[in-house]
Amino acid sequence: MAEACSAEKDPSLMCSLKVFKMAEMDGLMDRLEKAVIRLECVLSSSYSSNSADKNVVNGINGGVAPFVEAFDALMAGTLEEYLKNSKVIGGEVEAHAGMVENAFKAERAFLVFASQHQQPPQVEESLILKPISERILEVQLFREKNRGSQMFNHLSAISESVPALGWIAMSPKPGPYVKEMTDAATFYTNRVLKDYKSTDQHHVDWVKSYLNIWSELQAYIKEYHTTGVSWGNAIYSIPPTANGGTLLQKSSEPSCPPPPPPPPPPPCPPPMADFEASKAKDDISQDRSALFAQLNQGETITKGLRHVSDEQKTHKNPKLRSESGPSRSPTKSHTPSPTTPPAHQSYPPLLELEGKKWRVEYQEGSQGLVISETELKQVVYIFKCKKTTVQVKGKINSIIIDNCAKLGLVFDDVVGIVEVINSKNIEIQVLGKVPTISINKTDGCHVYLSENSIDCEIVSAKSSEMNILVPHDGDYKEFPVPEQFKTSWDGSKLVTEPAEMMG
Repeated sequence: MAEACSAEKDPSLMCSLKVFKMAEMDGLMDRLEKAVIRLECVLSSSYSSNSADKNVVNGINGGVAPFVEAFDALMAGTLEEYLKNSKVIGGEVEAHAGMVENAFKAERAFLVFASQHQQPPQVEESLILKPISERILEVQLFREKNRGSQMFNHLSAISESVPALGWIAMSPKPGPYVKEMTDAATFYTNRVLKDYKSTDQHHVDWVKSYLNIWSELQAYIKEYHTTGVSWGNAIYSIPPTANGGTLLQKSSEPSCPPPPPPPPPPPCPPPMADFEASKAKDDISQDRSALFAQLNQGETITKGLRHVSDEQKTHKNPKLRSESGPSRSPTKSHTPSPTTPPAHQSYPPLLELEGKKWRVEYQEGSQGLVISETELKQVVYIFKCKKTTVQVKGKINSIIIDNCAKLGLVFDDVVGIVEVINSKNIEIQVLGKVPTISINKTDGCHVYLSENSIDCEIVSAKSSEMNILVPHDGDYKEFPVPEQFKTSWDGSKLVTEPAEMMG
């Protein structure tokens, strides 16, 4: 109290106290501002890291949709295991796996977009799906460019099944579509297992990890997208110049609301087809009304008929029969528009040894092709050859005939398998020995066995007109391979046997 009273009596002391308090307040403000700045920096860095790692939606931490998180788990689990096994094998398999990873990343971007927006119109949705389709095409083209690779079965397994990523466009049953694509892959993965099961475990692990991806994806779809992709609630308008990649990239970024769309154009006039259809419909209704009106006349309907004399009746006047021919209603001449057939893309014929694979490709009308310098570990791959004859001398590992027509094959000895796929009118003659001949999706295949190859196994699927010719008394005796089968239940299991030929 004494100090306060003295301060009131002394104006200079009062001024000093005010200056001291102002200085103290300024210091507190500076300290507070520095603390706020530090706090903002910490929050900003935390927000940036969370947004980058978790794709924060609308600035809310943990805003990623559950089905996006589940897809992330799939990529971090089975997909990562497949990538690791592909890296162990290396070469084309590793490069192919990188393309598959890019396809999955594109699909994840689509799922993020779907979680944040309503389903767009079909035209816009196809634009959004474009990045995924481009990645799938890249994977498939890689297989086509490396047909001579020793890892061709690996590449084919991927190429045949990667379209399963298109399940996002399948409704209402995306799950079965993935299974269908997976079944296409097993045809080639079984080959990989057969070639490496007893020699290299890495390839076996690779097959298991790859097939696990699609099994996990089917389970994922069943849980989150049973009847189709689960879309969000926000409406998204696609700019006319935007592309799918840009749209998916923007989907995880908060953006300002788009400008209002331009006013709709005036309605187009109805198409001529609709106009004619409506006119025809009106004519039919008018004719029907007239018919009912005549029927309602009852007996008076005959009053409108006029009398016809005998001279005007054709059955009583022969002249009328000779003069009048059958009347024909005029019909419009329908001249088909000339259509230009698509140009047939031709490739240069190929016959070369690439590594341990003999490549015989795009040969047409070539007779007497001979492969003589062979080794036990070599394989022969014959692709898209027509009206061609190929002879393989010596003992080799295997022979594959793919997409050929009117092809003749003569070979000495094969220690593995001779396989015919997607072909027509194939003739095969065995001079030595072969343990197995496989015929798949082929129409017309004649196999001439030698005395040493009588015990050869013939495995066929989805094929027709198959005949096996066995040596008999200096000639050949022909036996058709059954195409029809009869299956019955014996009380405990299904029993399948060839159906007897009728007639």
